[in-house]
Amino acid sequence: MFHLQLSRKLWLAVASAGLIAMAGCSGQQDQQASNQAPNKAVPKPASAPKAEPVSAKATKPTGPVIIVPKGTQIRATVDQTLKSDKSHPGDTFAASLATPVKVGGKTVLPKGAHITGKVVTIKKHELKVQLASVVIHGKSYDLETNSLRPSDKIQAKTSKNAASKSADKNADKQKKDNSTLSAKSQLIFKLSKPVSVAAKG
Repeated sequence: MFHLQLSRKLWLAVASAGLIAMAGCSGQQDQQASNQAPNKAVPKPASAPKAEPVSAKATKPTGPVIIVPKGTQIRATVDQTLKSDKSHPGDTFAASLATPVKVGGKTVLPKGAHITGKVVTIKKHELKVQLASVVIHGKSYDLETNSLRPSDKIQAKTSKNAASKSADKNADKQKKDNSTLSAKSQLIFKLSKPVSVAAKG
């Protein structure tokens, strides 16, 4: 009788120990599963691609444009004096449009428009300049033109009676003087690349 009660208690103890062990394992698995589930659902911030702001992307003009073709002449009046011994390549200078530029009978670049030029070459007694940009209706447009020297400026017209050998000699001397580009000098440049200008209105 004593042995039967002992074996029954022993059997109950073993059975309850087994149940506790099983419950502990299943609880641990549930906890591991619950810990792993959020990691799979939430991606790591480092792997997410960075969104580029819309404002950083260049936008193309949607309005109508007028194209000023390559080879178009631009007559500019230099607003300041440039000298080869004081200027440096890359220096900019102010100028203005001496005559309007028309495309198809319509004025695209009005007379008096502000122009920025730049010095491209400097030698001992020579400098070369070209146009860099023009401002139309408050907006700046890049220009690409040929380069010119001071001797390429437009000469004042003289009467036939005033022509003489001394005048020819002075003209030759003036042509060779490429060290100074005086203020109010006019130069005729040619576009080496077309320019798209927004149509007004």
